[in-house]
Amino acid sequence: MWFPLRLKFFLIATVLVVAPLAIVGHNLTQLTRDGLKSAANEDLTTVAAQLQAQFDTTYQGRWLSPLMVIRNGIDSPELDVPQKVSLLTLGLQELPDVLSLQLAVAGSNLPIIATDQPFSQKLEALGIDPVQALTVSTETIETIEDTGQFGRPLISQMVETGDWLATLALPLNTPIAGRQVTLAARIELSSLAQLVERHPFARRGEITVVDQTGRTVLMDEQTDLTERDIVKSALPLIVAGARANALQSYTRPDATPVLGAYAFPDWFPWAVVTELTEDNAYAVANAITRQILIIGALGFGLASLGALIFARRLTRPILDIGEAVERVRGGDFSARVAHVTAHDEIGHLSRRVNTMIVELGQRPQPMKSVSQGTVSATQNADDELSRGGQRKRVSVVFTDIRGYTAFSERVAPEVVIEALNECFEAQTRIIDAHDGDVDKFIGDTLVAVFEGDTMEQRAVSCAVEVIQAMQGLLQKFPDYNLHVGIGVASGEVVVGAMGARDRMDYTVLGSTVTLAARLCDMAEPGQVLLDQATRSASEGLDTVRFETREAIPLKDYDDPVPIFGASRLRTAAE
Repeated sequence: MWFPLRLKFFLIATVLVVAPLAIVGHNLTQLTRDGLKSAANEDLTTVAAQLQAQFDTTYQGRWLSPLMVIRNGIDSPELDVPQKVSLLTLGLQELPDVLSLQLAVAGSNLPIIATDQPFSQKLEALGIDPVQALTVSTETIETIEDTGQFGRPLISQMVETGDWLATLALPLNTPIAGRQVTLAARIELSSLAQLVERHPFARRGEITVVDQTGRTVLMDEQTDLTERDIVKSALPLIVAGARANALQSYTRPDATPVLGAYAFPDWFPWAVVTELTEDNAYAVANAITRQILIIGALGFGLASLGALIFARRLTRPILDIGEAVERVRGGDFSARVAHVTAHDEIGHLSRRVNTMIVELGQRPQPMKSVSQGTVSATQNADDELSRGGQRKRVSVVFTDIRGYTAFSERVAPEVVIEALNECFEAQTRIIDAHDGDVDKFIGDTLVAVFEGDTMEQRAVSCAVEVIQAMQGLLQKFPDYNLHVGIGVASGEVVVGAMGARDRMDYTVLGSTVTLAARLCDMAEPGQVLLDQATRSASEGLDTVRFETREAIPLKDYDDPVPIFGASRLRTAAE
């Protein structure tokens, strides 16, 4: 595999400049990420624990304890019912976020209830009866009593307004009219939502509160977060009532890597989940990485530029030598290695190559005197070209110039050679264009060989174009009055080197060659004759018109040979 010298210098510069920087940068970034991860984990657990404590403190200190004081005051046997109601109303006015206070008497469907005036007006504006909406049903109180959940909140969202409410029940010891009495309260939880929204951590991370179903609470619309791994791990602990705070890293379904922690309030069946994407957690490390990449890119660019400049100065003479050798390979012996000024090994090599080209140009150029097949056979021979042959299937084209003998007798020899060269030059260009090989020139006759796929079609197209080209030459040189007849035959031949040991000819022999020569002899000026094999294989040529001719007897053939004519198919515009 060819590996350019410039690329080698480029890779060396990359290794020497970028590799050490990459190693140092990687280690520095890794150390920074480890430190940031530790700090982020501590921050996550701290925030979750803070909100857990604030939720519990708010509930117990702001609502439960004052309600127990009111319950104890109402529970006094010295107060009659009107006094109890007055105490209920006064307590409601003093308690923040409490929307209603109710005395539920067992067996009675008529609760004694005081409601928050602003919230009641809000409900009335929506067409909702405040008393009916805020009354704690007997069934709810019985459920609290049966489960022993006195003093613990039941959480629900009021569908009509979207507000989150906590229902709290405390039993009284003093009956009314001989019946059990329960103090019930409905508490609006927006203050808890504000604790979450206003926490400084919410500006760079995400705080969510989820219930035992994995859905968000304290928000207008609930969102199912059970697809997040951290929520999945917290749900069993909420249901079981465990309070084991935890920390973990995971990847969200959208492929975002996240660090997370959770904590559980004692008074709510919730989990407070704090999350921070790794992009935010590692922002400093990412900034360091970007700086390292920028510095590395600049270093890489400068090193690459220096390496390329040095490599260009070193390799330009080598490339010039290669270009000169390639031109000599194509037969151009005027090529020279230019700009030979260096006084080093490469300069010395350049001068020696120029000397070699001069000496080669003074020798004969046999390649122009033989066919390409001869050149290939000579190049592929292990030592020297040996006599012998092999069978191949080819298409053979014979062209013969008509009127050449009379022409050569009436004009000067120089004109004869000039005309012959013009004809053969035009024919050779067309043969080369159709991937054919000129085998030999015999006087005014040219022999060409076509091999490989579609060889018959290429041979026929070539023959038709040769006829057209000769017509063009006739218009250019009308005094020549030269035409051409062509024969084409396809089949098996013997290909190889034949002749004496010291003088061989690499050519094709066989009945196919003979048939092509006979058809050429039979062709009239401007006519192309084909054999049956060539005609059959050329089916589908849409630029050639074929004509079936009468079979003719040929020398060395027992039966008449079927022949076909071929000519260029003229378009409608012509």
